[in-house]
Amino acid sequence: MDSELCLKCKGKGYCGKPCPILAKFNFLGKIKTQFSGSSPPEIFVGRYGYPHVNAGILAPQETGDTEDFSLPENWHQKGLSIDEIMSLRSKLIYGRFKTTIKNKEGKLTNVLKEISMADKPVSTEIILKKTPSNELNIDKGMAVIGNPAPLKSARLEENPSIPKKIDYLVNDKEVKSTIAIKELYESKIKVSNIIKVLSAGLLGIKRKMVPTRWSITAVDDTLSKQMLQKIKFYQEINEVLLFHSDYLGNHYEFLLLPDKFAFEVIEAKMSGSVWNQTEKLYLSIDNEGFSGRKSYAENVTGAYYVNRLALCEYLEKIKRQASCLVMRECRPEYYAPMGVGILREASRNAFSKQPEKFLSIQEALDSSQKRMKLPVSMFKDSSWLIKNYGKQTKLTNFI
Repeated sequence: MDSELCLKCKGKGYCGKPCPILAKFNFLGKIKTQFSGSSPPEIFVGRYGYPHVNAGILAPQETGDTEDFSLPENWHQKGLSIDEIMSLRSKLIYGRFKTTIKNKEGKLTNVLKEISMADKPVSTEIILKKTPSNELNIDKGMAVIGNPAPLKSARLEENPSIPKKIDYLVNDKEVKSTIAIKELYESKIKVSNIIKVLSAGLLGIKRKMVPTRWSITAVDDTLSKQMLQKIKFYQEINEVLLFHSDYLGNHYEFLLLPDKFAFEVIEAKMSGSVWNQTEKLYLSIDNEGFSGRKSYAENVTGAYYVNRLALCEYLEKIKRQASCLVMRECRPEYYAPMGVGILREASRNAFSKQPEKFLSIQEALDSSQKRMKLPVSMFKDSSWLIKNYGKQTKLTNFI
């Protein structure tokens, strides 16, 4: 069985077993085709059929504070379980419409853009062409989206709360998107909100809508690359550091070594976890040296960039550089996709703690083994970073 079968199947029963994801998603049954609800706020821009895509607004059939329906920052902070998150996600109705990624004006597109800029829930009147179907949009990078239906019309019932910095940069069409992303981040705008604004096609000079999955990676990648421009000039750390975190069956060990910047992620997808319903163990590995990557991290995909962002935030904070090996166990407890947003927050949580300090790599690996279920030697033997550690000739060798 292919380890990607769950992603290909999307609940259609290819494996011949009851779907562990569908079983936890409480479809709402019959839904009114006209209702008022508070979008968390959340939008979604698909990628299939690009540049002609489905885009839309997500909102429940209730008003009030619905922020927890959408934000991984909140899920992690409150320690929500997968069942609790799935329960919230199952209440969202995805009103979608066909559009092109070109930034054309239109009633539905304009409402989508206004919602994308908001930092608080927005009461919205939704009129659907027909009742939603019991389908799921299952994707590696995002939390589950269900209850899709063609959108007839949408109207905001209140003025959205839009941060001044977002409003300013949306109206400034002379600022490149990479600079706008940096300015929003430095203004303490949540990464999840920056992603929505980029996805809606509201940043940059040549503006167009960006599929949500792509915009997630674009924001994480852009921010970490900008930080690395400074980090690579910092002094190296002087001891081996180890950080760890665990959330929803995703266990992380971050091993930092005294050396110039290099980065590697090794993910072990254990049997029974969301992307591996086989009896086998699957490893996904991507890495980069001091000169960086020139291609997309196709094996680890979006998780690679959220891990790197969390690392760069830490290195920028301590004004040091280091080589980093990320070891992730994707355990059976992680039975439904929650999106890479929770992995960003789990990684940030690891670096918010005091590190363990060691004199050698092996001592650090021995310590990590106490928390890991798989042999740490498997990660060590598969690691490009560890194999090449200390082999890079440095300028200081000639002084």
